[in-house]
Amino acid sequence: MAIARYPAFVIDCPDAGTLANFYGTMLDWKIETSDGWAEIRAENGNCISFQQVEGFHAPTWPGQEHPQQMHLDVNVDDLDAGEKAVLELGATKHEHQPGTTFRVFLDPAGHPFCLCIN
Repeated sequence: MAIARYPAFVIDCPDAGTLANFYGTMLDWKIETSDGWAEIRAENGNCISFQQVEGFHAPTWPGQEHPQQMHLDVNVDDLDAGEKAVLELGATKHEHQPGTTFRVFLDPAGHPFCLCIN
């Protein structure tokens, strides 16, 4: 028996609204912001929250000086089109690209995320 309907992920960041706008626009999810906190929510109820943290240190990848602790994999139909879209939103393509069926990017706060072939 499940005790919850769906998980909600919370990501630490230096600016909750900026990161919510980045991911909300990329995923086409509803964006809600308040002081130091923001959420994006899909129509099915899935949610990602963003918590503003003083003194935030962006993760380093693939190094572990500041571990990534988690990252998002976003499935896309076309890697080139997905790359163009996330770069326009403010992502940065990481110099280390270890695979051919996915691409690694950094969000505006420095968290790694991947675009993956569906």
